[in-house]
Amino acid sequence: MLNYEDYCQAADLLRSRIGGFSPEVLLILGTGIGYLAESIEDPVVVPYREVPHMPVSTASSHAGNFVFGRLAGRCIMAMQGRVHIYEGYTAEQVAFPVRLARLLGCRDMIVTNAAGAVNYNYRVGDIMLISDQIRLFDPDPLIGPNIPQFGDRWCDMSDVYCAQYRELARQAACDMGIQLREGVYFYFTGPQFETPAEIRAARILGGDAIGMSTVPEVIAAVHCGLKVLGFSLLTNMAAGMVKTAYVPGEVSRTAESVKDTFCALVTSCLSRLPQPSASTERS
Repeated sequence: MLNYEDYCQAADLLRSRIGGFSPEVLLILGTGIGYLAESIEDPVVVPYREVPHMPVSTASSHAGNFVFGRLAGRCIMAMQGRVHIYEGYTAEQVAFPVRLARLLGCRDMIVTNAAGAVNYNYRVGDIMLISDQIRLFDPDPLIGPNIPQFGDRWCDMSDVYCAQYRELARQAACDMGIQLREGVYFYFTGPQFETPAEIRAARILGGDAIGMSTVPEVIAAVHCGLKVLGFSLLTNMAAGMVKTAYVPGEVSRTAESVKDTFCALVTSCLSRLPQPSASTERS
């Protein structure tokens, strides 16, 4: 298990690379949106493999870099790709960069992912604003000794995806003429896709979309006091909802076809987040 000194060691390495730059927002770029990092101004790129204790992305569509700079007028720490439990990492390792971002000064987090549609009213290519999440039996990043520097042992999860930020996202989508779905993200670890029976169960339990990421990072973010905004790009209909089976490459192709709209929405939301107060910046 990781201890507080491990996080501090990683933070010190990143501070040595970014100088006096202090990020405000952690931006986790999932499948199909990693290229948004190319729009960051004056970027400082640090590969995950150079950061102590940081797990390395093995998924082919995840570049595996931290990118620091400015985007939409905000100071950003972007993750160009993420890591997953299905790659062999623990939930604590998957959540490592979130706690690292908190040490570097981040107060907000925007998280994105590619997901399968569970709700019959949704269509491939839709963007879903995440209103809540469901994690049943999968690993939790808070299991083990609590690190009090990040948060209390008992973590309130009644407003995981900040209601204020969700309203900002709705307004941004309205202003841009984007149809924005809103629903619950159901988490499975993968890497295999779900069975039709698992999809039926997820729907009965209240899931609208299903995926293999996001939840460990979000739990850690809430624990250490970050306000969270989340989006799912619906790249396929989940198992049993259509007659055809999953076709390899379907997720990547769908993500590619709508990436410009998705990135524009995320950027607009980023510009609308409240600016940190002077007291917050000093804390």
